[in-house]
Parts: sequence; C-alpha cells; structure tokens
Amino acid sequence: MKLIVSVTGVIDQETGYVIDMKVLKNIIKNEIEDVFDHKNLNIEIPEFKDLNPTSEVLVTVIFDLLSPHLPNLQKTGLWETEKNYFEYEKIGVSI
Repeated sequence: MKLIVSVTGVIDQETGYVIDMKVLKNIIKNEIEDVFDHKNLNIEIPEFKDLNPTSEVLVTVIFDLLSPHLPNLQKTGLWETEKNYFEYEKIGVSI
C-alpha cells in the first residue's frame, strides 16, 4: 500500500513550507507506520476491534489518527493496488 497525506495552510514566509517534510514524515512514521506495519489489523490494532479493516475504513482511521498531530490535514489516500485508490477528505477546510 502507498499512503498519501495532504495538508493545507498558509506558506510560512520564512521557511517556504506549509509543513516541513521531515516533520510530516516523522509524524507519519510514528503515528501510522510504526503502529500498523506488519500487524494483524483485526487482532493487534484497537481501532479495528469493531471495524472491518477494508481500505476504505483504513483511510478514515489513518485520517483520525493523524488529525491531532496535523491540524491542517486535508485528506488521506491509500493506493491499495496500482488500480485501486481510496481517499478520505475533510470537508469545509479554510486556509
């Protein structure tokens, strides 16, 4: 799977970033990759205790896990295969 994370916001005039890519990468690694990688989602991940871990559901759970760390999170997407893509988007975001 391939994870896509989109953030919105005002570009910082000093850095030229909405968010530093190293910071974003570390958040994704700590909150998603380290939690989900090589795990049985049905057994080892509490969020899926009562949820079927389809890609459609997984992308929403990932959004919810990243949201507290990325206030400007716009959407998350998952490429399940070369042809299958699922996306969850926050509605009503203003910059």
